[in-house]
Amino acid sequence: MIERRYYGEFGGAYIPEILVSTFEQLVAAFNDAKADPDFWKEYENIMATYSCRPTPLTFAENLTKHFKGPRFYIKREDLNHTGAHKTNNVMGQGLLVKRMGKSRVIAETGAGQHGVATATMAAKFGLSCTIYMGEVDVARQRPNVFWMERLGAHVLPVRDGTRILKDAINEALRDWTTNMDDTHYVLGTACGAHPYPEMVSYFQSIIGQEARMQILDREGKLPSRIYACVGGGSNALGIFSGFFDEPVELVGVEAGGKGLDTGQHASRLASNNGTPGVAQGYKTYFLQNREGQMKETHSVAAGLDYVGVSPILASLREEGKVRFEAATDREVLDAFSLTVEKEGLIPALESSHAFAQAFKEANELGEGDIILINQSGRGDKDIFTIADAFCDPQWRKFIQKKAEEYGA
Repeated sequence: MIERRYYGEFGGAYIPEILVSTFEQLVAAFNDAKADPDFWKEYENIMATYSCRPTPLTFAENLTKHFKGPRFYIKREDLNHTGAHKTNNVMGQGLLVKRMGKSRVIAETGAGQHGVATATMAAKFGLSCTIYMGEVDVARQRPNVFWMERLGAHVLPVRDGTRILKDAINEALRDWTTNMDDTHYVLGTACGAHPYPEMVSYFQSIIGQEARMQILDREGKLPSRIYACVGGGSNALGIFSGFFDEPVELVGVEAGGKGLDTGQHASRLASNNGTPGVAQGYKTYFLQNREGQMKETHSVAAGLDYVGVSPILASLREEGKVRFEAATDREVLDAFSLTVEKEGLIPALESSHAFAQAFKEANELGEGDIILINQSGRGDKDIFTIADAFCDPQWRKFIQKKAEEYGA
């Protein structure tokens, strides 16, 4: 009987019978690894020697002065090897692949960071690698496609459905059902059937463990608020995990797209537009119609336009432990611009959602407060999207107006 884990009413393992034995093998390998103290030591060692961990905590002095209130700190997951928090998860799963004796990995990717990280892990461990990516995302994230291919991965554009992340996940699952014996599916976020939500959160918890120690070392106290963007939820759960038992407000920021009243967004929890449902192996909040068909989503950030959300985050929302907000594309580009100009940092458009919400709420806090933002990735991959946005006359006019409002 396959193990199922629920977080409140969310989670589970709704999988076809053909995959049951594969999931049983994965659950057993993961449980054995968690019980083995040498496994976490091996994981920490490879992250330290291969991916620059611990990533630093940066005091954003200029943003702090600009907003004349709380002190801003930024957790620099963009400094991981491959440029995002995604490598935390894939290297952990890579060690599990070695334990299971498999020779091939497959993955889905939206923004491409998970794809690049998986391709890198496959090269490091000598594994065959296939990446599924929606055709829309292939076009707007061409730099990451280039690197995946150079790393030896086979990148397959997905032309079905809306041709974005959810469709890439579907194709990866189809592949897995026909190649179970030698293949492991490196799911990139804390979604899917058990054990993936728990497993991805487990590996990403290294972010929160580090951040808690670092902020206490720097300031001698905990932050008042922590902001993280939310697509599937891996980076948010990673940093939040270090503070669940502390009096810290945790804020997850979803993609508000062109506005929550337009239908062109990917906000499931902040807007109450999501409804409980079962898809892709688990139960959570999905953007779906009354018949249970998934709606189209939109975000300027390719990694945030997923139709579902981690069942762990869905449960935390129900428990009132995490507050969810949404930032629009315009707010995100504004926050991106301000961060670049004030701090010389180039956050990914996904991460810029967290910056946008933190900036909107900065005046609610005082000089004795600390804001911590998880910069989950760097913006190199977004160069074409950003260039298009800033070359648009309407965008340029809007950004200039907002810059003047901020006093930039």
